[in-house]
Amino acid sequence: MKFLLCSALLVGFALSTNSHAEDKTPPVLDFKMKSLSGKDVDLAKYKGKVLLVVNTASQCGATPQYEQLQGLFESYGPKGLEVIGIPCNQFGSQEPGSASEIKEFCTNNYSVTFDMLAKVDVNGEKAAPLYQYLTSKETNSESPGPVKWNFEKFLIGKDGKILARFRTGVKPDDPKVISAIESALK
Repeated sequence: MKFLLCSALLVGFALSTNSHAEDKTPPVLDFKMKSLSGKDVDLAKYKGKVLLVVNTASQCGATPQYEQLQGLFESYGPKGLEVIGIPCNQFGSQEPGSASEIKEFCTNNYSVTFDMLAKVDVNGEKAAPLYQYLTSKETNSESPGPVKWNFEKFLIGKDGKILARFRTGVKPDDPKVISAIESALK
């Protein structure tokens, strides 16, 4: 009887362990950040989604990309795309505003409804851990290295793998970006 009980417990443990392994959160989603309103954001909430992570700025020549990012979110959000804007002031001090000013700017000028997180550094010793991950050779062997300017875009698949990196000059509505997003959503 003890043997049967122990066997049943071991089988139950193995089943729960295996089902938990399938539910494992990809490492890219193991980070916690802050929203523009200062609330904690656990990136695990995006599990199973395709992500487009973009470092943003309000006073940049590329700032109109907000409109295209919003368009992507409206078109592909219902299919599983999440656009995540992350303000950064490291490039030409082009994002000097406070969190409330950034939110107001994005809402009033571009009707942004996708998630905007708190301002962070994307390069250097104080770079946000998410950006350390996204730019690391170990986790992004295809396109590692520092972010070069505002509005760089990282496309992350449902499985948490970095699928593509698009520099500032590649606009969100570029056919290469749209093709990569559509492929990731399949």
